[in-house]
Amino acid sequence: MEALYTAHAKSSGAGRDGHVATDDGLVELDLAVQKELGGPGGKANPEQLFAAGYAACFHSALQAVARAAKVDLGASTVEASVGIGKEGEGFGLNAILEVATPGASREVAEGLVAKAHQVCPYSNATRGNIVVEIDLVDTAAE
Repeated sequence: MEALYTAHAKSSGAGRDGHVATDDGLVELDLAVQKELGGPGGKANPEQLFAAGYAACFHSALQAVARAAKVDLGASTVEASVGIGKEGEGFGLNAILEVATPGASREVAEGLVAKAHQVCPYSNATRGNIVVEIDLVDTAAE
């Protein structure tokens, strides 16, 4: 693959209890370990950043395949939930994408979501590596 764009970010401090920043200064956050993992919480964490990126990327892929199919999705949204938990000796992730397409019927939306899942870079990166569940939560009346 020839990269068309490359993002650069740096982690400093104590990883999950540290700081992340992009080289252009557009993202700059202090991080904290989540309370559920034994930390103080109250600050951003890597799973939130991953969820935000996956939601935005999948939504863009969905809109692109809908445009190509000349389908109006209405005020579509994608909500991503990313879980972290023990897996073997280490930790693993899972993701749930909740997709709303109020302008498209369930049947049409299912086809578009399947196509989006094939073209989304985050879906391609996670395929076979983590469990990704995609749920249609709002579609147009049939």
